[in-house]
Order: sequence, then C-alpha cells, then structure tokens
Amino acid sequence: MSHHFLRFTDVRYSYPDGHEALKGVNFLITHREKVALLGLNGAGKSTVLLHTNGLLMPSSGEVNVGGIPVTKKTLPLVRQSVGMVFQNADDQLFMSTVEEDVAFGPLNMGLDAEEVERRVATALDMVGASDLRRRSPLHLSGGQKKRVAIATVLSMEPSILVLDEPTAELDLEARRQVCDIVKAFHHTCVIATHDMALARELCDRAIVIADGRVVADGPVDRITAEFERSIG
Repeated sequence: MSHHFLRFTDVRYSYPDGHEALKGVNFLITHREKVALLGLNGAGKSTVLLHTNGLLMPSSGEVNVGGIPVTKKTLPLVRQSVGMVFQNADDQLFMSTVEEDVAFGPLNMGLDAEEVERRVATALDMVGASDLRRRSPLHLSGGQKKRVAIATVLSMEPSILVLDEPTAELDLEARRQVCDIVKAFHHTCVIATHDMALARELCDRAIVIADGRVVADGPVDRITAEFERSIG
C-alpha cells in the first residue's frame, strides 16, 4: 500500500456543547483516489474534514495519514502531508500579498529561500495565478481567491488534498478553473460537496455521511444517484 492514504478507524467526536458529530466513522482512502464526501448540512462532513489534518482531534478512535497516527506530536508531519482548502478562501488568505500567502507554509517548514521561491512559483503556475503574485488578496475576485487559496496548500507539496465545497459561489469560468486544478493533482483527494455534477466529474468514488455515520460508500455514479433519490 502506498504511504499516501487516509484511514479513519471508529472515529467519534463530540463538540464542547455535547453534540456528538461523529459516531464511529470508518473508511480507507488510498493513493490517487479522488473521493467525494456527500451529506446534508449538519451530517458531519466538515467535522470529518477537520479531522484529516488535526484541526480537530477524535474523542475516540484514530485518524491515520500515510502510516502516521494523527496526534498533537505528529501534527507538523501530518500538516505537511494533508493540505486543506476551506470553503471560504478568506479564511486562508491573511498576508499583504499573494506571494506572501503562498510562501507562508514553506517558510514555516524551515525551507531555505531558494526552495521557498521554487515552491511559490510552481504553485502559482499550477493554479494559473502567476500574474497575481504581487496583488493584495483583498482585491481579488472570488475565483482568483479560490485559486490562490489552493496554491497556498499546493506550495506545501501535500500527498493528500482536502477541499470543502471548492466551487461554492463561483461563476462557471472560475468553477472550470478549479476543476482543472483538481484534475491535475495526481495524488489523493477528498472533496466535500453538495454539487453532484462536480462529484461525478472529479471523483471515482463517493462516501455519504448521515447523522455522523458513513451510510454509503461506492462508485460515484451509483452513490450520487442513490443520494439524489434519497433527498428527493
């Protein structure tokens, strides 16, 4: 088995208010799989995503990234392996310029200036945003912000890419750009989405979360069709 895998083993999580958001989640996602994570609002999708790189820690059970259990001690390694793109790009863009945002992760990995520059240039080129390098993120369109947010993750050269509603509120051109970026990522990818067409376009497999549990897991065409029927 490749080391680029993501495994949840009986993962349970309760928020501080006592709400049990995950109730024994189990799945294995292996190298190069692109998997859609489906479910209604409040089903637990975002909670699952936040566990993939240790932004949340299980109340019980284990999350394992490429053979590394996700613990407080392993967070630096895990976050180099798992890159998460939030639904709202503004949550990831906080520096004065685009290049500073994209360089932030590699700099915090302790890389030298030459390697940081290489990664910034490569990541911006991958998302078609090299021309935005000197711009302030505050002055970008929604689609531009999304591409730059993805670049901030790609500059870490992750083995697993996790995206939360990556095309939400984007116009058709920006949606196509984001889809092309995801298709060009040749490692493991997890995409939480309400967009069944997007799931079918980008993924081969789909996992459905309902009430904090995995209730379906299989080929994307079958699972999305069943999910659409279930929600009427």
